[in-house]
Amino acid sequence: MNNTVYLYVFDTMADWEIGYLTAELNSGRYYKQGQPSSKIVTVSLVTTPVTTMGGLTILPDIQLSECSITSTDALILPGGNTWTEAIHEPILELARRCMQENILVAAICGATIALAQAGLLNSRPHTSNDLGYLKMTCHKYTGEAYYSNQSAVTDGKLITASGIAPLEFTVHVLKALDVLDPDRLKAWYSLYKTQDAKYFYELMSPVQ
Repeated sequence: MNNTVYLYVFDTMADWEIGYLTAELNSGRYYKQGQPSSKIVTVSLVTTPVTTMGGLTILPDIQLSECSITSTDALILPGGNTWTEAIHEPILELARRCMQENILVAAICGATIALAQAGLLNSRPHTSNDLGYLKMTCHKYTGEAYYSNQSAVTDGKLITASGIAPLEFTVHVLKALDVLDPDRLKAWYSLYKTQDAKYFYELMSPVQ
């Protein structure tokens, strides 16, 4: 199955938080045998260039009104400095619909704060950058009992992650998409996490 991954892009987007993920999705270099790479579609409110926090310019593929996400697709929400602004309300409405329709939504860093403020984490296991910060800034947030002090959390088709956990975020998304064999995914994570060369050879070994 060829998954389409819709990546929300916007000014101040934290580009490094999704760098590992987009590289593996686009290349498909470690995907299961016969599994095509995922199609990444960048989506924004309008199709004018956005500038990431790292100073990169991205021209969105489509505007939000053109997004036709389906049950086999995924919506990726990176962090950024503007998630507390009303400009992001349309994408949060899409995220709400995806969650209602059991479509994969993966949010990291500031995007998790936006989900909390929208009331979307009040009854779902989740994580973020810090529980205290969520309680302080998100007046609609009442999900403290569901907060987990982990780098990343998967609850069904919802993935949330801390902004300092791009590796773990990537692992959770790749696992949810079921595009890598478990052993290969473990080797991939271990290589980048430990920098031990033995995992490189595990990763490069032919899939049995």
